[in-house]
Amino acid sequence: MSRRIAMISEHASPLATLGGVDAGGQNVYVAQVARRLAALGDRVDVFTRRDDPDLPPVIEIAPGVRVIHVPAGPAAPVDKEDLLPLMDEFTAWMTARLRRSSYDLIHANFFYSGLVAADLKAALGLPFVVTFHALGRVRRQFQGDTDRFPDERFAIEDRIVAEADRILAECPQDEEDLIRLYNADHDRIAMIPCGYDPAEFAPMSRPLARMDLGLDPTEPVLLQLGRMVPRKGVDNVIRSLARLDADHGIRARLLVVGGASREPDLDATPELARLAAIAEEEGVRDQVTFVGRRDRAELQTYYNAADIFVSTPWYEPFGITPLEAMACGIPVVGSRVGGIKFSVRDGETGYLVPPDDPTALAERIAHLYHNPKLLAVLGQQAHRRVQDLFTWERVANGISAVYEEVFMEGRLARHQVGERLAAIDRRFEEAIETLAQTRRRARGDLIEAADEMTKVFARDGKVLIAGNGGSAAAAQHWAAEFVGQFLEHGRPGLPAIALGTDPSVMTAWANDAAFEDVFARQVQALARPGDLLIGLSTSGRSRNLVAAFEQARASGVTTLALLGGDGGELKALADHLVIVPSRITQHIQEAHEVMLHILCELVESRLVDAGWFARGDADAVSRAAPASVLTGREVVTSRERVAAGSRS
Repeated sequence: MSRRIAMISEHASPLATLGGVDAGGQNVYVAQVARRLAALGDRVDVFTRRDDPDLPPVIEIAPGVRVIHVPAGPAAPVDKEDLLPLMDEFTAWMTARLRRSSYDLIHANFFYSGLVAADLKAALGLPFVVTFHALGRVRRQFQGDTDRFPDERFAIEDRIVAEADRILAECPQDEEDLIRLYNADHDRIAMIPCGYDPAEFAPMSRPLARMDLGLDPTEPVLLQLGRMVPRKGVDNVIRSLARLDADHGIRARLLVVGGASREPDLDATPELARLAAIAEEEGVRDQVTFVGRRDRAELQTYYNAADIFVSTPWYEPFGITPLEAMACGIPVVGSRVGGIKFSVRDGETGYLVPPDDPTALAERIAHLYHNPKLLAVLGQQAHRRVQDLFTWERVANGISAVYEEVFMEGRLARHQVGERLAAIDRRFEEAIETLAQTRRRARGDLIEAADEMTKVFARDGKVLIAGNGGSAAAAQHWAAEFVGQFLEHGRPGLPAIALGTDPSVMTAWANDAAFEDVFARQVQALARPGDLLIGLSTSGRSRNLVAAFEQARASGVTTLALLGGDGGELKALADHLVIVPSRITQHIQEAHEVMLHILCELVESRLVDAGWFARGDADAVSRAAPASVLTGREVVTSRERVAAGSRS
């Protein structure tokens, strides 16, 4: 069902040019989240203060996403520290607008927007979610007297924390600060990080990137990219250049990307002038290039031109630029603070250092330059980490789920929702933990099982699969994957039979003899030496499976058991064994399904690699294959195999 979301971001417009004092990560967050939510089916209106008289009232920036400019104060830029007196006018305009329009939920960004959302909730009953992006008490702790935000900010944030339906923390440190400094209710906090767009940032050729930027292809290059404000710690990076040369013999170039204009004007930008003076003082002015602001489309080239991305702010609520660097396969050396210590894995995707320690920063940079293979590996691992955890699509899915929780609480009593969600979360967590433990313990057993199955198929044997109840359905599923196809489309069928699928045989033998013997009877009738019997059982104690495995042993048929718990009686009867370390039936069955797919993939890929059948040719296939490839242990001759269509 399509939802209407009123997203408030009073000073950080998704249309703003990035890199200035008040334009950075929040602007990217609002733009990307709005677009991704719209892609999921929501309709999103972003309300931001009008700061230019030439801006139209409404601009559609993507299908389902509009930016609506709120007249509050002068239609001109105003420092965000000075916006509080304008919020009453902003709120009054929003209240009138939302009385005429139907919205389902408000998503506030920053504390000013949170104040507006809290007033709208009180006036109109609309639920709201808030992403703070930065917390006043944390800022004051680090900036002290240089913090220009009014003291009223603290009471406003206290109110927002108390009244918000959900608070989106961007990293574990953010969540901890909310609880420790604001007494936030842990149950109303959802930890959802920021993200990156794979369409914007990806690895590319470093020599080509440097060629595009006119950089020396052999010179060590460091990159610092972001807003030009003191707390970002660019001065620390500049000071580290001198240590890097003096202590480690590495003369590197530092690219500093960011600022209010494309051409850096040191006279008009106090922070750039301060940084240039520090570079002069440290004797590295000729090694520091102040690039100026660059458009989003240009940033990928800068990231890819660098060997290492450096970001050492005093504090950082999250930090999107490290993700963008990692998405380009560039390792990050960053401060051990806030979101950076969450997004960057120390020693795995880069290194973490104290925020104001140029000596420690230079040492870690030098370590990477002295170990170029490590530099490459950390870059590869950085790319994998952001792909797995930090895409905007994943972020939007998480936020959408939080919205749905809020809607559910509006429809049902909160304790009922809490109990149901807790049951859902508990079962998911149990299933995930079962799969994680199975992966740790069963990888070797799965490889052994795949080898045995490959060997059976390679010598024209067949696989018989048996199980009871849900495991019977899994047995039929597995047989269908082998007879049909799994990932290798167009391959010949593989001989697999799910036992117990013929009701005439099942009912006749169960009536005439005993149900415990129905699988054993089929093994006796169908299996031959060289075949494989697979049994699926969550307990390992099913009487008909035990009897079938005993019959298989008597018939010279190899056996494989996928079990759970302690393995039961089948553990001692099976030639090959994979056990799920759980006693919860449904989680064992879920793990069996995952292993079923893994084994299908492993067997198919081994047979394809060995040339046992040709991809895409099910009519006439040459299946001669060296057994050393198929089994790794014994010779299998397949030269007399016939066309795929004649297999039985």
